[in-house]
Amino acid sequence: MKYDKKMINRINRIQGQLNGVVKMMEEEKHCKDVVTQLSASKGSIQRLMGIIISENLIECVKLADENNESSEEMINEAVELLVKSK
Repeated sequence: MKYDKKMINRINRIQGQLNGVVKMMEEEKHCKDVVTQLSASKGSIQRLMGIIISENLIECVKLADENNESSEEMINEAVELLVKSK
């Protein structure tokens, strides 16, 4: 699978968020603020995982169609990955 620049930029933003959380913890900020930032980071990671899984699924289904193969197994695998990511 080819990962595009948007996906990499998402990771860079998440790293920035997590670095901000570390700074907040070092500065002993209120737990509500820390948890809010952690929750935002978690949501960003989950959205990115969903994007990666769906893009990969699209590629796999196209490839299966081109090779006259069943895509059912790939779809089931993608659903399992989505469930694990939650």
